[in-house]
Amino acid sequence: MRLTLSFLLNVSLSLAQLTTSSLEKHVDSATLAHSYNPVKEAYWTGYPHHRRTPFALSPDGKTAYLAYLDASETDVHVQPINPTTFAATGTSVTIKGAKEAGGLVAHDDGFALLTNEALPSGTSNAPAGNTPVPVLYRYNAAGTQSWKTFLGGPGVDAENGLAGYYAAYFVVTAYSGWAEGHFGDAIRYVKPDGTLEYIPGASSSWGCSHNTGIAFEAADAPPYASICAEDQGAIWLNTKTQGMGNNGVKVSNEKVINGGSNEPMGGTSGSYSGLARFGSASEYIFSWVSRGAIDLTANDWMGAGYTKSANRTSNRNVAIALFSDKSTIVGEQATSVVGAADGDKQINWVTEGTADCSNAHVAAFDASQALVTWEEIASPICDFEAMGCRGKFTGTHYQLVNKAGEKVGSPIESLDTTVSGDLVTMSDGRICWPYVNMEWRLDAVTRALPDSTTSDISFACISLGGASSPAEPAPEAPASSAAAAPVSSAAETEAAETVETEAAAPVVPAPAASEPVAAESAAPVESASTVEAALPVSPEASEPAAPVDESSSIPAAVPTAPVAEQPPTDVVESNAPVAPAPEITEAPVAPTPTDGYELPATSKKCKTQRTVWVTVTVSA
Repeated sequence: MRLTLSFLLNVSLSLAQLTTSSLEKHVDSATLAHSYNPVKEAYWTGYPHHRRTPFALSPDGKTAYLAYLDASETDVHVQPINPTTFAATGTSVTIKGAKEAGGLVAHDDGFALLTNEALPSGTSNAPAGNTPVPVLYRYNAAGTQSWKTFLGGPGVDAENGLAGYYAAYFVVTAYSGWAEGHFGDAIRYVKPDGTLEYIPGASSSWGCSHNTGIAFEAADAPPYASICAEDQGAIWLNTKTQGMGNNGVKVSNEKVINGGSNEPMGGTSGSYSGLARFGSASEYIFSWVSRGAIDLTANDWMGAGYTKSANRTSNRNVAIALFSDKSTIVGEQATSVVGAADGDKQINWVTEGTADCSNAHVAAFDASQALVTWEEIASPICDFEAMGCRGKFTGTHYQLVNKAGEKVGSPIESLDTTVSGDLVTMSDGRICWPYVNMEWRLDAVTRALPDSTTSDISFACISLGGASSPAEPAPEAPASSAAAAPVSSAAETEAAETVETEAAAPVVPAPAASEPVAAESAAPVESASTVEAALPVSPEASEPAAPVDESSSIPAAVPTAPVAEQPPTDVVESNAPVAPAPEITEAPVAPTPTDGYELPATSKKCKTQRTVWVTVTVSA
């Protein structure tokens, strides 16, 4: 009897593993009405990143939508997609003047889109140069605009005393007041009619400063689950704090240089599908890439409870963290003990090889299983200690993990699919996402590669059912002289004044709500209807000049190989008012930082060209 039970158990486990037949491809299934450039140049290195194409499925499973930025880099188009055939259907909607395709939420009767655009002419206290500002649109199924709400700007924190429905997490820049020139991030809640609401303990105006990555996911009530990476050396689960206070939950120690922290959530055009909820359960899973951390030292600039670290390896590996609820990590958090030799002992590694891993994402199949994806360069050349690597692309990997954080079987590998849009759990249990059918190259800077403009979009899906062949293990990555080599902490350059963003929204203190919104007043949010986003809004890079200690930017030249990490000249800082907005007679000022984080009195301005990340979550 024991033998029979053992045999049945083994068969069950075998069938649960991913196999080559688990991956289905719908190549060039959707022909778009407008052309699109699927490649986005990464901050600092200029390496290719996928330009995100947000994808969302309606709660009833009958309609999907795809958003993409026009090849001209002005105007965002939203295309209805048949969720069965993945063909384009109906008529696309164009949001004129929009500068990036950000969060997309599908409803049974239309969609909501998070994008960014310049404020109307004549707006009081508007930023100079028509700097784009995050804005949320709602359209009905007929393609008619229902409402439009700017999420950054003077007066954006005005109280409304109403229940929140949408939530957005994005990077901000202060353009006046004590924090002028500095970058932080903000969380906004918007009710179904488009009215902005301030929720005590959930909304924020100045959180992780300076932000280098965002993850955001739905919860049954505000605050929603949130994670930020910052440029002082850590990744924080900040659901309770909405910031980077040392009373928060430290997920990981990361080495930071020039506003980069290893592109943990994807870097430029990243920060989507990084945090997922296990179905309707309370647990969450987070994926990121890291070089590990050793030899912790005190971060004297930040003070007690903050540390700096050296990289364990020069290549990046994939890691996951589990949370028992939206604010509690499973197991130990990352150490903050000065002098600790191992600053990453708490990490649950999905990969531990010498290949460089990037573009990590995660989505849940159900309440107990999740899919982790990433790209690899088997023999990487890693010229930058806190940025990406270059080399021949050797495949996208798809790994099944369970609720306990254990890998189930081996990952499957694909050379002809990538992940360039949101991972969406479909009505039938599959996880599907958009990508572009192209030769994906990571061996050169973007400007040295051929033009890749297209009007066709492909889709891929992973399913758990119907597996019949054993999973093929991913090929062993060849060793690289650059891989797995410890990097001395002596080489670290403190980047207290830099961030990986450029962006929108003045820093305004959030007024106390006269009628605080209780957590249970928010509509329940289903994880299947959650979408996250990324909004690059980078002006043209300035020509590199003599190093300065407060700014950095993508090199303007087109090198054939990466150049040394040199900050270029300052570029115009971005800002962001809101329209319509009440007249402001005084310059907006940021709320006093708490929980151990504040800027020194002699801090310098951050005039840095960066990429804005925005995340949107909504209930059905």
